[in-house]
Amino acid sequence: MPSSRAFASRLRSGCLALLLPLLLAAGCAQLPQNVDRPISTALASPGDTALAALVQQRRDAAKGRFESGFLLLDGPQAAYGSRLALIEAAQKTLDLQYYAIHADASTGRLLRGVVAAARRGVRVRVLLDDFHSTGRNALVMRLAFEPNIEMRMFNPLAGARGSTIGRMVNAISDFDRVQQRMHNKLFLADNAMGVTGGRNLGDAYFGIAETSNFVDLDVLAAGPIVQDLSHSFDSYWNDERAYPVQSLVDREELLKIRDDVRAADAKQREREQDPGQGGAPQPPDGEPRPADARPTDAQRAAAWDEKPLDLRNAAFVWAPAVVMADKPAKIAAEADGPTDTPVAKAPGLVVTQSRDAAGATGRAAALETVSDLTAGSETVVSGLLQLIGQARSDLTIISPYFVPGTDMKQAFAAARARGVRVRVLTNSLASNDAPVAHVGYARHREELLAMGVELYELRSEQAGLGSAFGAGSSGASATGESRSMLHSKVLVMDGRLLVVGSMNLDLRSQLQNTEIALLIRSDALSRQAIGQIETAMHKGAWRVEQADGGLVWRAPEGSQLQDARTEPDTSAGLRLLLKLFGPLAPDALL
Repeated sequence: MPSSRAFASRLRSGCLALLLPLLLAAGCAQLPQNVDRPISTALASPGDTALAALVQQRRDAAKGRFESGFLLLDGPQAAYGSRLALIEAAQKTLDLQYYAIHADASTGRLLRGVVAAARRGVRVRVLLDDFHSTGRNALVMRLAFEPNIEMRMFNPLAGARGSTIGRMVNAISDFDRVQQRMHNKLFLADNAMGVTGGRNLGDAYFGIAETSNFVDLDVLAAGPIVQDLSHSFDSYWNDERAYPVQSLVDREELLKIRDDVRAADAKQREREQDPGQGGAPQPPDGEPRPADARPTDAQRAAAWDEKPLDLRNAAFVWAPAVVMADKPAKIAAEADGPTDTPVAKAPGLVVTQSRDAAGATGRAAALETVSDLTAGSETVVSGLLQLIGQARSDLTIISPYFVPGTDMKQAFAAARARGVRVRVLTNSLASNDAPVAHVGYARHREELLAMGVELYELRSEQAGLGSAFGAGSSGASATGESRSMLHSKVLVMDGRLLVVGSMNLDLRSQLQNTEIALLIRSDALSRQAIGQIETAMHKGAWRVEQADGGLVWRAPEGSQLQDARTEPDTSAGLRLLLKLFGPLAPDALL
């Protein structure tokens, strides 16, 4: 996939490292100084909104013991429909925080809804990491010029936005800061309901990209826990690293980018002699769409029908929960200059715990003092490693980018020594949208297998994404064939603690990027997640084992495929390329 890869920064970081000697002489643009950042916060009293009333009604109907409710969003329709529902139901505020928002068909429909909400009086705040906002994707920044919408870019790159390469050149002098990114994902309405998890906004995350789609998982949260998510949003929104769009780009520059994109699309259509297909949803305010990204009616129907999720009948599970969020200061401010130890510069992890009807004693017993277990952790990932240290019987992990550092391997080894079963589902080389990142996993694979960790790698080519996560997750293309790329970030511990968030178990998430995670103490949700994961492991993934002095990839159940002795579904050229250049890429940058 060209521009819709959520983790293209991994490849680009490696490229920058290789190009550094050639670009040191390049001139560097500067970020604006003395920027005005009016402070604002989440809705203080969400109780008088329709969404808050709905939360209370759903809890009363379920006789929920706890005040916060959760719904797993395991497929494109539920993930997309939940966001549409929040947009349409919002009365006072919408807060969106994302690593990437792509200017394509699915996002166009969402953002038109956001603009409509703003025009009916909803205050909208959009906080976006600045890495992908060049070329076509820069057009998303036009939201900032809509009435009642504020938009800020986190940890921005200096320079013009028409060229990704130009911005990279300008970033060379501040490489350490620039390669750190805000990776959090939040979609919050009226501080009463919200979505968090692994998805960015774009066609590939909602199952309608033509050839490659991400397998992902989100959670729709309701009740007081959303206030904890909003607290994290506010800390980033009001941080010095968040720059109002108007301080970085003006309307005229965005219009010029729009015209350039339209011209490029027209040339591509001429080359293909394809006038396009009518009826496809348009991006907001008439923004151009990629000529090769026109989902057909069949594609949209297979993934999302543009209908909002029925919140009135949502089957929430009411449970105690904890929000773990990195502090924004994990990323060095522009004035701080480069650093080799970003976590040591500003360590800190915010852990907040939702209220419930059982009182303080019952809450602590239900969560087994999760807050205490993570106390002293510097990051979301290190907090999860502390939790892993408490696992008693079973640990199941989905991490699409799995690059274990020394402390991660020690945590797995200690768990195995206690008799804990450890299973990890990650991307295969063929399903990885950033193949260089696979090198950081592959170099540790045999050591992990030797300690007893069970490894599963997602099969790339499948008859629809539903074969990976069950029928409810169908994201097949119109032809029924789609390259699947794992993007979910999930941990299930002892069948009773479920963690869903933006983090990977890799050094980039631990040391470089900021992350957020939702920890839910629920047997029911844990069983639901485990059921989906095991389906993916057995029917949609290769199991990697040691055999005869090497590795063997056991074919998925019922696939009628043969076991493999080399990375499945990959070319010899790709394997050779990574073997040659992989050792040059340090784990911390993958």
